Amino acid sequence: MLGLIHNEVMKIASKKRFAVVIAILIILVSMFTYAQYREIQEKIEKQGTLDWRVELQQEIVDRQNRLASSGIQDEARQFLELDLKQKQYYLDNNINPNYPGAPTFIRIFFSQGLTLVLPLLIIIIMADVVSGEYNDGTIKTLLSRPIKRWRILMAKWLTVLLYTSMLIAATVIVCYGISGIVLGYDGWTAPILTGFQASPSGEFSTTYIHTLPMWEYLLMSAGLAWVVTATVATISLMISVLVKNTATGIGAMMAVLIAGTLLSSIGSSWTSSKYLVNLNFDLINYLEGQAPPIEGMSLPFSLTVLAVWTVACLAVAFWNFTQKDIY
Repeated sequence: MLGLIHNEVMKIASKKRFAVVIAILIILVSMFTYAQYREIQEKIEKQGTLDWRVELQQEIVDRQNRLASSGIQDEARQFLELDLKQKQYYLDNNINPNYPGAPTFIRIFFSQGLTLVLPLLIIIIMADVVSGEYNDGTIKTLLSRPIKRWRILMAKWLTVLLYTSMLIAATVIVCYGISGIVLGYDGWTAPILTGFQASPSGEFSTTYIHTLPMWEYLLMSAGLAWVVTATVATISLMISVLVKNTATGIGAMMAVLIAGTLLSSIGSSWTSSKYLVNLNFDLINYLEGQAPPIEGMSLPFSLTVLAVWTVACLAVAFWNFTQKDIY
């Protein structure tokens, strides 16, 4: 098995796609870092200070003014009310929710990039893990070896998980290295609150709120990001088995991601959509205490849905790969 995995790693390395993904990460993180730097400069010009308490108080006042305006939609009102209560809780407990430093940048990047950026990057790497064998004409040579088909596909899936881990690690390293130049490298032990609980109806609970050091929170965020990215990679593997054309497979996976973004905005009116895989990608929202898009969704629920989809996709991929004729 180790030999098969090594063979798959060498195939992917020869295409230099991981290097391309690292280059994309560096460009994206550099852009986001510069945008945050400009935001800091604008705050200094407007407020004359970077005191986080002053900034947080102004954000609270802004939320209150927006809630007082007429014509605001119910969903927007619920989000603003929840955000207002969380900011007030941070202020009351004298905890800076955005402690300046690279670790905070990593936290925000994972939160914002989990549903689209990281899945797209893993698709770039793994979309042709099987279909590429058809495109290169090497599929018959591969399957003619005295190795059972399920072992070949298992090696490909384990390689998928390996590159998923490498992508998450690379994201942390790139974010930390680049953002720290502007924001500083401190903040690993900065306190951050988790355990906020909210429902789509707007109910807010502080019963389970507790403080974590930033490094522990980031480990949890990276773990949840790994789960989502691994699920997307497994679905890509299945599509790569079913579809011989790489471009078609990439298009199908992009459609899945985009559909998830669209469905999240109408999910409350279609409760059964909570069982769709793409509506359960935003796991870090549960850490942040944001209200789930549909009543009944929770972290254990979303993890279960992702696990079921992963197993189902693997079952389809293995059945198809081991049973169909190659021609």
